[in-house]
Amino acid sequence: MAGLVKRSFSLAGHRTSVALEPEFWDALSSVASAGGRTLVALVAEIDAARGQEGGTAGNLASALRVHALSARR
Repeated sequence: MAGLVKRSFSLAGHRTSVALEPEFWDALSSVASAGGRTLVALVAEIDAARGQEGGTAGNLASALRVHALSARR
């Protein structure tokens, strides 16, 4: 795997940065596009679901990785 790629987002009115491997960004972009939404919208949905019942607990980078892997099934 290549090095990490950092992207910045505005989520719930706050700026945040997330660093993931390019393969995860590619997978998340594909998931977003298949669902007819932007990558930013998908990241915001995943962020909002963290810690809620059925959501992924932990930091945003981990939640994004888990979502990308889950979508491959």
